[in-house]
Amino acid sequence: MLSNTFTLSKRHLGLIFLFGGGLAFLAIIGVDLLDAGREGGIGPAQQVALAFSAFVALVGLSLIPLGGDPA
Repeated sequence: MLSNTFTLSKRHLGLIFLFGGGLAFLAIIGVDLLDAGREGGIGPAQQVALAFSAFVALVGLSLIPLGGDPA
């Protein structure tokens, strides 16, 4: 029988959060840029989503230096 010995470390979780939050941030900005013909710019829902994705990326950035400890 195979034993699963992989443990998600704080560094792995930090990288996942950093890339996920950064990708979400860029996607929200990209959607706004691609829909350039629309008036109004970034609305309140997009502002909340941008703030949340930036927060997730910052949390991920803070987890990376914690190293290989289990998450």
